[in-house]
Amino acid sequence: MVMVSGCALLPAAPAPAPRPAQPESAPFALNGRISINHQGKRYSAGLRWTHQVQSDEILLLAPLGVTAARVYRDAQSATLDDGDKHYQTGDAETLMQQVLGWHFPLTGMHYWVLGLASAESPAQIDRDGNGQITVLRQDGWEVRYLRYADNLPARMQISREDLQVQLLIDEWEWNPQ
Repeated sequence: MVMVSGCALLPAAPAPAPRPAQPESAPFALNGRISINHQGKRYSAGLRWTHQVQSDEILLLAPLGVTAARVYRDAQSATLDDGDKHYQTGDAETLMQQVLGWHFPLTGMHYWVLGLASAESPAQIDRDGNGQITVLRQDGWEVRYLRYADNLPARMQISREDLQVQLLIDEWEWNPQ
């Protein structure tokens, strides 16, 4: 009986892209998972958010990566595709509220996912001993930063009134096409 043993080398995981010097103005994409608790109902999905300077596209993904809903907004309008239904209005937050029953605060979230407060309105910020934000309160929302990875938020809890959103960010891309 001959026994053969060996090692297979696994490809190295790609190094995370470095955070830009001014992340608030840099296009990004993130992949992760989102869990929503709204009025006693729970929803969860995979998430792909691509942010460009003038637009945002959010894909809510069902198991196996199938797109369950797509939200797109630019300076002129917002659209939401939910299966074979197509909706359009002036802003994404109102559209999400009307169609999904809850809304994702895109205006502030663009900054919050980067671990920053929006400069457009006042914010209360609590920091840890390393200077990282632990709690940010802005525009009626409370954002709790539960975990960081490579100095970027990796797990967040965003809440307001009867809406609680858990966001887990698995991967960042800078300057996506």
